[in-house]
Amino acid sequence: ARQASASPSCLHALSRALRDEIGGMPGVMEVNVIGTREELLEVIIDPMLLESYNLSPNDVLNFVESNNRLVAAGALQGEQGRFAIKVPGVIQSPEDVLSLPIKVDQGRVVRFRDIASVRRTFKDAEGYARLNGKPAVAIEVVSRGESNMLKTIEDVKAIVMRASKSWPAGISLTYTRDKSYYIKKNISTLMNNVATAVILVFIVLIGILGIQNALLVGIAIPGSFCAAFFMLSMTGMTINMVVLFAMIMAVGMLVDGAIVVTELADRRMAEGIHRRAAYTEAAQRMAWPIIASTGTTLAAFLPLVFWPGFTGKFLQFMPITLMYTLTASLLMALVFVPTMGAVFGRPGVFNEQIRRDLVAAEDGDLFSIGGYTGKYLHFLDKVLDRPWKTLGTITLTLIGLFVAYILFGKGIIMFPDIEPNNASVDIRARGDMSLQEKDQIVRQVEERIYDIDGIDYAYVKTGKTGRGGAPDLIGSVRLNFRSWRTRRTADEILREVTERTKDIGGIQIEARTAMEGMQEGKPINIELSSPNMGALKEAAVRVREALQDIPGVINAEDTSPMPGIEWRLKVDRTEAARFGADVSLVGTLIQLVTNGIKVGEYRPDDADEEIDIRVRFPRDKRSLDRLGELRIPTQRGSVPISTFVSREAGDATRTIMRTDMRRTMLVQSDLEKGVLIAPVLEELMAKVPALGLDTSVKFRIKGGARDQEETIAFLTNAFALALALMALILVTQFNSLFQAFLILTAVVFSTGGVLLGLLVTNQAFSLVNCGIGAIALAGIVVNNNIVLIDTFNRIRLEVETSKEAILRTCAQRMRPVMLTTVTTVLGLLPMAMALNIDILNRDIYFGGPSTQWWKQMASTIGGGLIFATVLTL
Repeated sequence: ARQASASPSCLHALSRALRDEIGGMPGVMEVNVIGTREELLEVIIDPMLLESYNLSPNDVLNFVESNNRLVAAGALQGEQGRFAIKVPGVIQSPEDVLSLPIKVDQGRVVRFRDIASVRRTFKDAEGYARLNGKPAVAIEVVSRGESNMLKTIEDVKAIVMRASKSWPAGISLTYTRDKSYYIKKNISTLMNNVATAVILVFIVLIGILGIQNALLVGIAIPGSFCAAFFMLSMTGMTINMVVLFAMIMAVGMLVDGAIVVTELADRRMAEGIHRRAAYTEAAQRMAWPIIASTGTTLAAFLPLVFWPGFTGKFLQFMPITLMYTLTASLLMALVFVPTMGAVFGRPGVFNEQIRRDLVAAEDGDLFSIGGYTGKYLHFLDKVLDRPWKTLGTITLTLIGLFVAYILFGKGIIMFPDIEPNNASVDIRARGDMSLQEKDQIVRQVEERIYDIDGIDYAYVKTGKTGRGGAPDLIGSVRLNFRSWRTRRTADEILREVTERTKDIGGIQIEARTAMEGMQEGKPINIELSSPNMGALKEAAVRVREALQDIPGVINAEDTSPMPGIEWRLKVDRTEAARFGADVSLVGTLIQLVTNGIKVGEYRPDDADEEIDIRVRFPRDKRSLDRLGELRIPTQRGSVPISTFVSREAGDATRTIMRTDMRRTMLVQSDLEKGVLIAPVLEELMAKVPALGLDTSVKFRIKGGARDQEETIAFLTNAFALALALMALILVTQFNSLFQAFLILTAVVFSTGGVLLGLLVTNQAFSLVNCGIGAIALAGIVVNNNIVLIDTFNRIRLEVETSKEAILRTCAQRMRPVMLTTVTTVLGLLPMAMALNIDILNRDIYFGGPSTQWWKQMASTIGGGLIFATVLTL
């Protein structure tokens, strides 16, 4: 809202009304208004006139306060009725203040107008706001963590639009940092990825199983999704981007059971068995393998439900959604699909060669099988003749991948790098500066930012900045970027911001992008504590200096107290008592020089709320130099304040931090893109012994490093618990410790595929995305092994040697194993490639924040599954 087009009182009233209405919404936690000034009835007392009439400030203030009230004097009742009695004395206008009598001197009434003037004005500004260089009023709305953000923003906009109809002309309205736009964009992208994944899976199913069988398998997708949505609704959970990505993960997995049943029934129908008998046999034959496969997958995701902290709360939707979806897919595979197949099923299109191969795989000559299956069997026959050599080669390959990633990998990060939609430029300066001085400095910075290409909005705040803020933060510039498809990267834009502002002396400028995921604050965060305040200050400064000398560290800071001055007026009580003065009288007089004294409130006819009445001295009498010239009316006449008051400067104390009853300070910093937390902390800790810090100073690592440690600990325990649960299911299924161990080795080998993919793509291991991907992969890769081992156990009873049983198992199950792998990988392929296909708008493009967030998890599962499937076969 341009202040030039609407009066400050109008803007304050409008913003106050919006703040109160928006703040009452259930989804809103906090509303901050920046850039307005409250109205004030200012009573300016002339100190010379006050002295000439021999009036004490306390006398005047008490008189105003006692004459601005409504006295309920009770009630009278008698024969004619009962009547309430009131003594109205509320101030209703500035004239009422001026007309108040304050003293009678020799028959002459001294009124307020004789010693003071009254005017309606505004309180001293606490902060300024500007949008793209124009004065503005900002209303910042903070939503509650459990609220539906889309609905909250929609309700806020509805309130604003309804209120704007009555606004005066000249007020323009702009929404900045509108998160609903990005949420809808991300959800749209994920929904398109779900649709793309479903289409790709259908294409593969049609190509291998035929249209009718593909439809039978594919019906498990909408059926499982509907069941999952129903369960989410029943448990009070909302649809969000995590739920939608879980759906993408599930697309390929939830058809696995249906594929196994349909593929076996298809083989039986090709051998001439009736569809009802074929589907009945397939469902009965594969029931326990499918139940075990689904159970192991659910066991992998189950520990993730109990992930503690903000990160766990953010990501718990994924395991819950997958558990609902996969449980529904189990019912679809064993009940619904066989039922539909018994009614509508028909064999796929098999030529004579394929029919002969199917018969050969059952009980014929295995080496008469042609095509890719025949080549695979010839290769497998040679491999089985050298089992130890093959096992040794695979094991050495796995060890080599781990060693290669340790030596040449990009290390460990918490979250993947995401192209942000906004950033901030924080301006810091130390010293006792007025708001106007701060704003002049902030203007120097913002004027160099406005014409930078790629910035849509620049929202500037000076002084009062709302929530939080460092003690030396004098202002900030919040940048909204244009669409990532039409601009440079955020890193390039911020480099230009830094380059343009680096020559401004006396201040520190921090240009940083918004943190992604559930991270808060700077990634490097070290807490120092000590009972010795001097040692603590010295330690904070030394640690900060050591930290900022490490390559890759930027925006280093500490929270040691800012240098500042406060003036202390000490009253000599003995000397003051001789004049009939005290500390209260001195304090009252000093307040008249500073912010003034509130003596009451009144509500004018043209205002919707009460306005403070504040008494103070004229502006030319309100300065530090004037403090020594003040005169205090006492029983012995007016005397200079210096008679019994001395003035001295002292260090200002603004903030005090304690943790567990110990004084604490923080040392924090950002990191350049690509720089990891762990190496920086290792280098810093190596420098600490040489800093010569006091022995009472204790270190505590917080922030990103602590989050990483907690995440590593939880994911390690979750992975171990998932393996234990899977082993329990496998031992129950096969009644064999060896076969359970054999299946679980696929989980270990699949991690090699994850590391290989990260090495090829030159990516760091994201604890959240790759960690979850590895646990999810553990539940997926065992499925094919369960099917193979189950088939092997059945065939081994019918043949003479284990080698023949293995070859026949692989000949029969190669097609479903490859099919389940291909469908799972294809379901994740668009996300792994960062491919966005907008079907309705016919738009195809690569990249984007939403795909960047989930790309690493999708590629982790897809790459690991391909690697593990090759080793499994």
